[in-house]
Amino acid sequence: MTFQWRNYQAILALAAPIAGIQLAQVALTTVDLAMMGFLGVAAVAAGGLALLLYNQLRTMCVGMVTGAGNLIAAAAGRGEKRTGSVELDDAARAEIRGYLRAALAVATLTSGAGAVALLTLGYALRWMGQDAAVIDLARPIIWTLAPGLVPMLWLNVLRQFAVGMRRAGSLLRVTLWSIGVNALLDALFVFGWFGAPKLGLAGIGLATTLVQCWTFAVYLRSVRRDPVLADLLSLRAWQADRPTVVRIVRMGTPISLTYGAEAAITSIATVLMGGFGPVALAASNIVNQLAYIVYQVNIGLSQGSSILVSRTVGQDDRAAVAAIARRTFTIGFTFMTAIGLLYVLAPQLVLAPFLGSHREDTAVIAAASTLLWFAIVQQYCKGSQNLCIGLLRGIGNTKAGMQSTLIGYFTIGVPAMLLFGLGVGWHGPGIWFGLCLGFGATALLVQRRFLRGLRDDPAGDRLAAARA
Repeated sequence: MTFQWRNYQAILALAAPIAGIQLAQVALTTVDLAMMGFLGVAAVAAGGLALLLYNQLRTMCVGMVTGAGNLIAAAAGRGEKRTGSVELDDAARAEIRGYLRAALAVATLTSGAGAVALLTLGYALRWMGQDAAVIDLARPIIWTLAPGLVPMLWLNVLRQFAVGMRRAGSLLRVTLWSIGVNALLDALFVFGWFGAPKLGLAGIGLATTLVQCWTFAVYLRSVRRDPVLADLLSLRAWQADRPTVVRIVRMGTPISLTYGAEAAITSIATVLMGGFGPVALAASNIVNQLAYIVYQVNIGLSQGSSILVSRTVGQDDRAAVAAIARRTFTIGFTFMTAIGLLYVLAPQLVLAPFLGSHREDTAVIAAASTLLWFAIVQQYCKGSQNLCIGLLRGIGNTKAGMQSTLIGYFTIGVPAMLLFGLGVGWHGPGIWFGLCLGFGATALLVQRRFLRGLRDDPAGDRLAAARA
């Protein structure tokens, strides 16, 4: 029993810091959404729409550098195998520094492009059937959110570096502090405390961007204090080796498109919900934010297990892959079940932080309470697919997830949303039913590809034994 718990601890030790920073990133936008409630339902609708677009681009940008953690973990595994200890040889050290420089170069270019894309989307909303008043409210916060993509992605590169070396350290503490700093800055700019200007929604976006800069600076300082990480740290992105940059881009592009497809189907659902009015849009934004919180824990588990798989592959120990997968799913489903019970038993408690007691708020709560049931189903489907995609990435397959999501989302999910939301006339519940169908179909496709990957692996017999 003790041995089994240690095996679970190995996953949790990597997943917890990753999930922590993911949750902190979402906590920033969750606190932002809660603060928007003080500005009215229209602000929740407009600000929530802006945050959804921001989260979509943020997720795609993160996908471009996610593979760096796997590459670093594999390099470390090979170095440890050559030395026969936890010490790395010179070849592994040089390889890891090269991956870090290349990842920073990719991050800088990607985040800059993401910021421009976010600003462009702010002006394209008028062609997406959104209310003119909502668009006017959304644009200022989009302008203040966009620059924050750059330090956010730099932070994610450091995260991949630290987790790939299994030394995430104070990452979780830093991200928890960032939540409090963000809440304070939000209040300063919303209420004009201590002489700060009242900037409304634009101030909320500015607070998030400032916190991204602060978090990156604090964590960089922490990495420099770690003796192992400091020895390998190289921030000279301009000296990145071109073939290494190309390798990270080739690995990251399918991951980014997979993440983008996941975010895109949610964005499409949000745009469709906007057609049913501000109340429906606000309700969907709130429930989507809650579901997004749960999703971050699964991202942590996915990336943590992926790093473990890459390291074992680097050490030529492929028999451990199936065992890692089994434990990862056990942890993930336990967490999702606990959250689902909370939604069922205390929906008012879950929704209360986002809204007040005005008449419009009461209508939003009623609509959101219904959507919570769909969120429970969604988290199992979306969580399962993400765990499988991470495991596939660990064994070097980043294309299977992209192919499966394109099929599940855009040939099943989006048509189902249009059919049940608009065609059948189920409106908001119909849109979310279509979302669940899209995520469920994708989960089945990705799971099938992962199981096939285990069977086709040269070490298939050992993997089958491990599954038993």
